[in-house]
Amino acid sequence: MATASAPRQQLQPPAIVAPRKKSVRLTLWPLVAATFFMVSGGTYGTEDIVHGAGYGRGILILLLTPILWSLPTAFMIGELSSALPFEGGYYAWVRRAMGNFWGFQEAWLSLVASIFDMAIYPTLFVLYLDRLFPWFAEGHRGVMVALAVVIICALMNIAGVRVVSTTSLWLFFALSAPFIAIVCIAPFKFGALAHVATKATNPSVDILTGLLICMWNYMGWDNASTIATEVERPQRTYPRAMLVAVAIVALSYIVPVAAMWMTGLPATSWDTGFWADIAGMLGGPLLRIGLALGGIISGFGMFNALVMSYSRLPLAMAQDGMLPKVFGKLHPRTRAPWVAILALAVCWAMCLGLGFERLVTMDILLYGVSLSLEFVALIVLRVREPELPRPFRVPGGMFGAVAVGITPMLLLGFSVVRSETEQVMGMSSFAFGMVLIAAGVLAYFLNHAVKPEGWTAGSPEKPEVVA
Repeated sequence: MATASAPRQQLQPPAIVAPRKKSVRLTLWPLVAATFFMVSGGTYGTEDIVHGAGYGRGILILLLTPILWSLPTAFMIGELSSALPFEGGYYAWVRRAMGNFWGFQEAWLSLVASIFDMAIYPTLFVLYLDRLFPWFAEGHRGVMVALAVVIICALMNIAGVRVVSTTSLWLFFALSAPFIAIVCIAPFKFGALAHVATKATNPSVDILTGLLICMWNYMGWDNASTIATEVERPQRTYPRAMLVAVAIVALSYIVPVAAMWMTGLPATSWDTGFWADIAGMLGGPLLRIGLALGGIISGFGMFNALVMSYSRLPLAMAQDGMLPKVFGKLHPRTRAPWVAILALAVCWAMCLGLGFERLVTMDILLYGVSLSLEFVALIVLRVREPELPRPFRVPGGMFGAVAVGITPMLLLGFSVVRSETEQVMGMSSFAFGMVLIAAGVLAYFLNHAVKPEGWTAGSPEKPEVVA
């Protein structure tokens, strides 16, 4: 490819952020909380899994997906993030392993996927807000609320990584409380909801859609890697944070669903945003309000944490000379990449009107291609740089490095099947996704055509700081 003759030194992602004070860096539990929101945001979003698969199969899917999908990904991220703790995370890994072209494609795919991914969370925010105040469902009010979420989270991220991580930790405790109440109450309501008359508003959801939504609920473990230079002792902290977060996320899904199974509530009555109604049936209006508020917190917390993650990609690319230098500008006090945050916020706001299932399908398809490149980078680095210090390694030698990528890639095949039936702009989601992937190749070569020597990069040691 275009990178075959690239000098070796160009493939080494530099340490692009000046040393930070220890108090600003993320420690284990703030990183776990931020990862929790980057991946999950709580039990919300599991309703369609129960609707499409039923309780028994739904719980089985929720149990097997982290084993087959999340744990292999967490192992891969643990090794690469401990070996290469650079700003930009997975972009830096792929670029180190396979060169500038594939590094650019990795970043392109992730940023394009983020346009669809990030529109989901304000959508969930509005869904649960509507459960409390139906007035917001009228006209364009919901879109305006979602836009406000984008603006507020962008401003919080400009305020700095510590603000985002501390907020994530407190939001985690707040949204967990009502689900703990459901788990405690459900055994005393054994079979009590078997004859509850409810009607789902989305009866077309099937088991395949439920599986795709489950994959989406367990997706995004690599997002935490992009802030590596802002984490305390990343070589040790990242592997521990990934494994702890996998366990917490899995339990947050499985335990509440299993508790509701005991109540006998028909699985066909479940629908997106249904947890608030469930809480009302179990604990009355106060618990219903608590669950609805938790859903609002979940959507906000996920969006807020992911702004922190995605905004580091343009920053790293600008420092490496792959994007204009303006994207590398940092806030003088918080050192947040404020230009990148504002530019991405505009793109995310433009997709707020798309439907939930369509967003999930496109998100998984594009994310899946970028995740595949990360698994390839794991193998390539094992071959090309066997002496690279790896404080954490995927067990099993080269066989283990290859094996961890097999089941995630097989599961991604389901997204291809479903993407052929979803429609975006008059074409299938699969065809639209292929157009976006091809656009990344075109963007790379246009970059070189416009400026063959590449954009002028900022200083690796002293990134430009502007007001």
